[in-house]
Amino acid sequence: MLLASCEKNPAPTAPTPKPPTYVSVDWSALPAVSDADLLAGFSAWSSACTRLAKDPVWGATCSAASQVQANAPAVRAFLQQNLQAYSLRSGGNDKGLITGYYEPVYPGSLQRTERDTVPVYGVPDDLIIVNLDSIYPELKGKRLRGRLEGRVLKPYDDAATIQGKGANAPVLAWLSNQIDLQFLQIQGSGRIRLDNGRQVRIAYADQNGYPYKPVGRWLVEQGQLKKEEVSMGKIRDWALANPQRLPEMLASNPSYVFFTTRPDSNEGPRGSLNVPLTTGYSVAIDRKVIPLGSLLWLNTTRPDGTAVVRPVAAQDTGGAIAGEVRADLFWGTGDQAGELAGNMKQQGQIWLLWPKGMALPPVQP
Repeated sequence: MLLASCEKNPAPTAPTPKPPTYVSVDWSALPAVSDADLLAGFSAWSSACTRLAKDPVWGATCSAASQVQANAPAVRAFLQQNLQAYSLRSGGNDKGLITGYYEPVYPGSLQRTERDTVPVYGVPDDLIIVNLDSIYPELKGKRLRGRLEGRVLKPYDDAATIQGKGANAPVLAWLSNQIDLQFLQIQGSGRIRLDNGRQVRIAYADQNGYPYKPVGRWLVEQGQLKKEEVSMGKIRDWALANPQRLPEMLASNPSYVFFTTRPDSNEGPRGSLNVPLTTGYSVAIDRKVIPLGSLLWLNTTRPDGTAVVRPVAAQDTGGAIAGEVRADLFWGTGDQAGELAGNMKQQGQIWLLWPKGMALPPVQP
């Protein structure tokens, strides 16, 4: 009986500890970077220091960075003296997915025309946003979005509903193609090229509250594309060849982005940190793991296999960017940047460069 009892009630075992997200490493463990990339990445990061001047983590480092001479030895010395390198890990693995994004330019108009019938909406007048951390601090960064019906807050319309019946929102411009609008929402910003040559710049303003679901995944699930074939070019080709199924594909992503207009300029689009993005040196990250404004060390490749090793600045976020070893590299404006970004599905490593003496950021669930 005693033996049987022991077999039925084994001693409890201690739970397996979760592998750490941040693993401290020596600077010598980082892959070598060229002087040009070092200076460009440092410049991209320090361009946001005006926004970070009062940040409790980065304020002092930014203040010191402004005194650093613009040469590679001085920058290397500053980084190694002031920042500790941490290898980002996901379940113990130091490799993850590095993708790309860009600022698209699409033809359109400011009035609805026979050609341009797809509205680009601003923020709806009836969209209600509730910051949950104002009541529950443990829900920092969490928001509810919806519409009031009487005294009840109901979920806002999903993308399919908005595409079908419209939204109670200002129309900023009109596009000629639904797939252009979908890509505009995925990228989060873009330009609309008018017939007179002028370009209207628009940027992310808000969202309907639904999680982003990649339309490329839907195409794979439907057997229309293989997983390794998915790219923006392939998605567009399928959409043009299957117009009767386009609404079905678009409805598979319930998320819908609303925009605002921006003054036209030669600077990059502004990301979530509200600073202009730098081509090749700004990234979108998962802010549950990497705080906005952080400096990172990236080791990945272009789609053709060319190495990309450089410091990059965490200056943007995105609905599809989730995970510990995950980044979306900004490649610039226009078709050439779009082709590069659309084909970017590379394996890579990321190191967080964090001010010495500062507590590491808590990883949010």
